[in-house]
Amino acid sequence: MIDAVNVDSINVDQSWTTTDTRGMDLIDVPAGLNGVAVADTTIGTVLGDEGFYHYRDYDAVELARTASFEDAWYLLDRGRLPDGAERDTFRADLAARRRLPAGTVPLIDVAGALPGTPLARLRTVLSAAAGPLRLQPLLDLDAADRREQALDVAAVVPSILGALYRSGAGLAAVAADPDLGHAAAYLHQVTGRQPESEHARALEQYLILTIDHGFNASTFTGRVVASTGADIVDVVCAAIGALAGPLHGGAPSRALDALDAIGTPDRAADWVRGEVAAGRRIMGFGHAVYRAPDPRSALLRDVAEALGGELVERAIAIETEILTTLAELKPDRPLPSNVEFYAGVIMETVGLPRQMFTPTFAVSRTVGWVTHALEQAATGKLIRPAARYVGPAPRRVAGVGTVRPPAPTG
Repeated sequence: MIDAVNVDSINVDQSWTTTDTRGMDLIDVPAGLNGVAVADTTIGTVLGDEGFYHYRDYDAVELARTASFEDAWYLLDRGRLPDGAERDTFRADLAARRRLPAGTVPLIDVAGALPGTPLARLRTVLSAAAGPLRLQPLLDLDAADRREQALDVAAVVPSILGALYRSGAGLAAVAADPDLGHAAAYLHQVTGRQPESEHARALEQYLILTIDHGFNASTFTGRVVASTGADIVDVVCAAIGALAGPLHGGAPSRALDALDAIGTPDRAADWVRGEVAAGRRIMGFGHAVYRAPDPRSALLRDVAEALGGELVERAIAIETEILTTLAELKPDRPLPSNVEFYAGVIMETVGLPRQMFTPTFAVSRTVGWVTHALEQAATGKLIRPAARYVGPAPRRVAGVGTVRPPAPTG
């Protein structure tokens, strides 16, 4: 044990403030890594000032307008859109992978009754599914096997979520219908009803829009875990943990809660002023990247209008009032509607329970996470940044924490 010493009497070397544990010079970056490129990617990116983002070389919003979820998934998986035969084969392959892994059904019944959030239950069941799915560390697999395991995990997530929801609600489980597309099958597994075509398509468009969106918090978290060589379930469970935060994936239900709190459009302006005065965020408005309007929100508004209904009409009117009031209160900070505002409206309209809004986000984003995991694993590079220590100066005592020169010989 080191005797207590007077720190003022110790000669402190301040060089520790500018280098990390490897003796490398540290680089100052903005808080939150804003504007810092930490990797190269061919998956896509977000151009916030332009209000544009893309998957591979395709406009993501245009894909949501014209393509199926399987088309967009194939694009991320293979780097190009499928032809007709490839689409049918890929869709059938995904349908087969949606079956719940052997041995997970009893656990789903247990987890479905546990307190906590659907995402927490999803992590529990996914962790247990790693065994039946015979997952191995990414480090130990070749590219082809990594891809197979990534497809297995991403395909089964909606089935696990649907089964967990129905178990927790005391309802009979619904098997994934192989004749339905990925979005429609998920909606069927949650609600227990054959989905109306317009409802299935509306949900599918939302899911396409949210497959990937740059190096957001959950995607970056997943890439960090993938860089360690862990298995694909470790990657997805870590990313789910990041998604669970209300500043990331938890906003759609909160945006709908705000609509409930406002009630009618004539109350919107006063409600916004009260929230801003209290220092609270207006969920569904503003974005960390976009300064131009969020292109996802624009398409989802069109999708919501096509669905129609009282909630949609009220949301559109309230959105107008909120945008006007925010422009008055914060004229120097653009706060356009973001993807969460109409996402909640659409999910409510198609019959998804509010507690499943963020888990539904995970259905699509898992596809993006596993795609990034494969890209990161292919680099073979461990993500290991440093932190700049800014606490009290270390107390260096002679003979402690120092390297002694070797004793002379001869």
